[in-house]
Amino acid sequence: MKVKVVSKILEANDRIADENRKRFKDAGVYVMNLMGAPGAGKTTLLERTIQALKPHLKIGVIEGDIVGTDDAERIGALNVPVVQINTGGACHLDANMISEVLSELPIRELDMLIIENVGNLVCPAEFKVGEDIKMMVLSVAEGHDKPLKYPLMFQESSALVLNKIDLLPYMNTDINKVRRDSLALNPKLQIFEISCTTGTGIDQWAQWLSALRS
Repeated sequence: MKVKVVSKILEANDRIADENRKRFKDAGVYVMNLMGAPGAGKTTLLERTIQALKPHLKIGVIEGDIVGTDDAERIGALNVPVVQINTGGACHLDANMISEVLSELPIRELDMLIIENVGNLVCPAEFKVGEDIKMMVLSVAEGHDKPLKYPLMFQESSALVLNKIDLLPYMNTDINKVRRDSLALNPKLQIFEISCTTGTGIDQWAQWLSALRS
């Protein structure tokens, strides 16, 4: 019996990711891959991010979910171009999925494209989609053990949003441990403490993102 080698799948994905990256570069659009667990607050953060950046940048969104269109409808209500990808069971977006929907977006008219990946702390970090950077969201409600349990996500990300910090008084989460463990895995990681409910940290986050595009 022959065993299929997973590395071959990743190599094929990387080739398509490189093609996507060239298309993005030719279009002049900066691309971010937003990752995190279900319930971390990715879509709410995305809404707040669009509201902060929309006056200055033209933004488009690709929404990834196993099923449903709720998140895409929320983003579409902000009057930005959005496409929904339903994976039908796959736990991540891959480069081919992104390639298939690019014709549905006016990428040459965009300054920034944000891809909200499927909620998962494992697979999305393994699959490149042609992005310029990966970013992750971690809710303080998820606990302080996640960096050491899911190291690749933290190693692959350029930025970590510690979300829902307004809940810290009600949690046993040691946010300093999250910072220490995250930076031990990735010393270059940019860390932002944010509450989408109160707006804490949104301005600093938006300024950092704007600087990436400039």
